[in-house]
Amino acid sequence: MPRTVQLAARPEPISVVPEETALIVVDMQNAYCSKGGYLDLVGFDVSGAAPVIEECARTIAACRAASIPVIYLQNGFSPDQREAPPTAPVWHKSNALKFMRMNEAYAGKLITHGTWDHAIVPELTPEPGDVVVAKSRYSGFAGTGLEQVLQARRIRTLVVIGVATNVCVESTIRDAYHREFFPVMVSDATMAAGPGAQAATEFNVQAFFGWVTSAAELRAAFGANEAA
Repeated sequence: MPRTVQLAARPEPISVVPEETALIVVDMQNAYCSKGGYLDLVGFDVSGAAPVIEECARTIAACRAASIPVIYLQNGFSPDQREAPPTAPVWHKSNALKFMRMNEAYAGKLITHGTWDHAIVPELTPEPGDVVVAKSRYSGFAGTGLEQVLQARRIRTLVVIGVATNVCVESTIRDAYHREFFPVMVSDATMAAGPGAQAATEFNVQAFFGWVTSAAELRAAFGANEAA
């Protein structure tokens, strides 16, 4: 029988089988975490990114130590923006695309494949054996092979970290729930875009879509499993 650990979480603890768990690292890119990145340029506060990056690094390390697969989501568009024609809602709603259209100097520089903005922050560079899933919509499941990657590994529980809590993290968690995965959001390893948004998503997740834990609680659960 697979070994099960109890993970402290809200609204109640959840039993997790490490062999059936994956870590989803959502969009930890310069675009969303760095000064001069897209989110900063369009007016969102990214000053809280440093501690979130640190907690993400600790969480990733703990998952690797527990042999839990680490799956990075990386959001962006091809240089010709083939994924975002004017007939698509993302053309109208993506703040990065709108900013580039209004500021010619930034054309092709924000969340565009191959750019600094699109790159994952250096503190969290994927390692050999990690999986990187490219996406061009908020949810990690929209138009990607993420579900197939998870099913091939017989994954049931998704630990979710990254940015932005209320946009791509929440969208991915909602879609995970609707695909019969058990999502667990790590609150201090996520960062929201906009005032009040962090608390709103934490409420939504714990009340309707999954569970909310902390990075320390996650490490304690997996560490106990390692020592057992």
